[in-house]
Amino acid sequence: MRTSLKWIKALVPGLDVTPQEFADAMTLAGNKVEYYTDLAADLDKIVVGRILSIRPHEDSDHLLICQVDVGTKTIQIVTGAPNIREGQLVPVALDGGRVAGGHDGSKTEGGIRIKAGKLRGVSSEGMMCSIEELGSSRDMYPEAPEYGIYVFEEDADLMPGDDVVRALGLDDVVVEYEITSNRVDCFSVLGLAREAAATFGRDFCPDPVTETGNREDVRDYVSVEVKNHDLCARYTARLVKNVKIAPSPKWMQRRLMAQGIRPINNIVDITNYVMEEYGQPMHAYDLDRIADQRIVVRNAAEGEKFTSLDGQEHTLDASMLMICDKDKPIGLAGIMGGANSMITDDVHTMLFEAATFDGTNIRLSSRRAGLRTDASAKFEKGLDPNLAIEGMNRACQLIEELGAGEVVGGVIDIYPERVNPWTLPFQADAYNHLLGTQISPEQMIEYLKPLGIGYDREKEQLQIPTYRQDLHCDADIAEEIARFYGYANIPTSLPGGSYAGGLSRKQRIEGLIRDTAEFCGFSQAMCYSFESPRVFDKLLLPAEDPLRKAIRISNPLGEDFSIMRTCSLNGILTSLGTNYSRRNADVWLYEMGNVYLAKSLPLTELPEERLKLTLGGYGAIDFYQMKGAVEEILAKLDMRDRVSYDPGSGYPFLHPGRQANIHYEGQEIGYIGQMHPSAAGNYGIKDPVYVAVLDVGELVCHANFAVKYEGIANFPASRRDLSMVVPREILAGDIEDIFASCGGRILESYELFDIYEGAQILSGYKSMAYTLTFRAKDRNLSDEDVNQSMDSILKALKEKGIRLRE
Repeated sequence: MRTSLKWIKALVPGLDVTPQEFADAMTLAGNKVEYYTDLAADLDKIVVGRILSIRPHEDSDHLLICQVDVGTKTIQIVTGAPNIREGQLVPVALDGGRVAGGHDGSKTEGGIRIKAGKLRGVSSEGMMCSIEELGSSRDMYPEAPEYGIYVFEEDADLMPGDDVVRALGLDDVVVEYEITSNRVDCFSVLGLAREAAATFGRDFCPDPVTETGNREDVRDYVSVEVKNHDLCARYTARLVKNVKIAPSPKWMQRRLMAQGIRPINNIVDITNYVMEEYGQPMHAYDLDRIADQRIVVRNAAEGEKFTSLDGQEHTLDASMLMICDKDKPIGLAGIMGGANSMITDDVHTMLFEAATFDGTNIRLSSRRAGLRTDASAKFEKGLDPNLAIEGMNRACQLIEELGAGEVVGGVIDIYPERVNPWTLPFQADAYNHLLGTQISPEQMIEYLKPLGIGYDREKEQLQIPTYRQDLHCDADIAEEIARFYGYANIPTSLPGGSYAGGLSRKQRIEGLIRDTAEFCGFSQAMCYSFESPRVFDKLLLPAEDPLRKAIRISNPLGEDFSIMRTCSLNGILTSLGTNYSRRNADVWLYEMGNVYLAKSLPLTELPEERLKLTLGGYGAIDFYQMKGAVEEILAKLDMRDRVSYDPGSGYPFLHPGRQANIHYEGQEIGYIGQMHPSAAGNYGIKDPVYVAVLDVGELVCHANFAVKYEGIANFPASRRDLSMVVPREILAGDIEDIFASCGGRILESYELFDIYEGAQILSGYKSMAYTLTFRAKDRNLSDEDVNQSMDSILKALKEKGIRLRE
């Protein structure tokens, strides 16, 4: 929403503040000012000049030498403008002045400084200006010539030396606000002026609306029928005879231009003016083009055709609300009128419409029709039905004041369910309790009064005006009081009472997993839950794979986002592929997101959502570093000691010899491995890619935070190195299980420090070497104690076909 600061000041007398002071105060009062633009910021020393004489330049075939009266003196200006004549009033930038930009409309920050000089040997003491050089355009000033100097109208009440900035209405500041959607009243100049009056402690003085209309009755000219009151809560109509199309007055044009609206003619400008002033969109129809002078508000027929004012044909559906006559649609309700009833220069009798339409329906209809207008943007917010008659009466008043026509008496007002002001109990103690303040009841009432909120002292009730649709409870009233008391004045305090809160066990575990993954060097990625069916081919999944049984989206954004993912790898691999294509040499990523597994297709019940932790990386990473990251996460959850790895996982997208299922107490909780080169290649990655996926739901079930800490050992350790020749099919985990089961209580730890396969080892075997550490908590160990444990371990190893390396 934007407003002219001059317009606001006209509605709030005595508001003598700078634009920055206005912006700061309005923002602190809850009406955030995004920015403001001073229309004359780049203009200086530009006055009205009268051209006294014109003669050709002796050394040029297109330059002219002009004598120009600028009020205090006559100066000489050399120009090439083709449209100047003697006696014209034109804008003149004096020596040392500034203009906004070039004749082509190009802007220069800070403006362009004008200096006296010579053109082809003839002195020139200033410059006559085009509208573009004054920082505007022909869109805002349609009377300006396409090429040439701006010329003031002959009947303009101007004299040489007058300030051009003021004469053109450029002495204004346009303020842009960020208005939240619940403050519908602030999508109007009156609403923001009311807020400004309350903010600065000034009176709010809107222009009074007087009664209009002759002694005739509008019902003798036109009838209205509303067939859908749910979508049209109120419909008002008035009639104007003997319409006279003409330009609107300069004051109205200037205010509309400051709002960013191009002036057209008095009728169109009045409807736009009321829409900006009151926030109530209006529309005008040529009554002579309305069949049988009858208006019907109804839903469109399925497939019905409609040509809008911009000449575009639209195919409608039954959800759209239409304004129709007896035979045809003449307007798309709340959005745009029809070409078949538009106001033209030969209009004689005009029907004014001001209505209240359902905001949700307007938004959906606007999107379906591909039409978004200023009117639809306001209707979408949900307007106050009482605003319709106020806007209608204001428009008719302007019609009479501007001599644009004769207003017929009476009004058609179809308003079956009237919206009345409502009351709320005034509870000063509750407001102070919510805010943590000690504001007196009298002061609270003073804050609320300028907003139009009344107070019944006997009943101790607040009377809420219908335009404040956002006020319904104590918290809403407390917020209004806080805005004008000043948020900065509210003391800092701690919450009182007893509050339940904190993170749940699941949230704490998920947070710990994220922290650990980042500690291990992984960066978080955010991936889409919607994917393409082509993902399954990229992951080399066979046709019968259960992961291909994905849920299809009923209204997808496109084929690439048409199914819910059943495997979490695609998102990470896509991100890794993007980084690889951009030559990022070393990338480790993790994601925690859901996969969606249908219990049956087509869906008969909600799918199972399983949260997965997915790790992926290429570059300075290998299988063992990825396994180390997994074990670090499991260790933080006190799960590491009961984890095992099964190399027979058989995932087609993983390297056949470098993959394993991850088991906890015999139950599968994830998998780890190197991506199959073909699958990695499908994502454009030529380097080895390692991934790991853990089921977070299983981690939450088995995580244990009951960690027991032990003191520093008081007795020395005894270490033994064990070098073995091991059949290739025996895993390190199998050997470590033997250590754990046969080492006894004195076996403190074991560590693999060497593994070798080569010419010095028999075919089908590998060499593995461990360091075993023994320690007792209550005494020094003897060789006999350690030998006894070693004998038990060696015996179990021998039964597995493992022998010591000679």
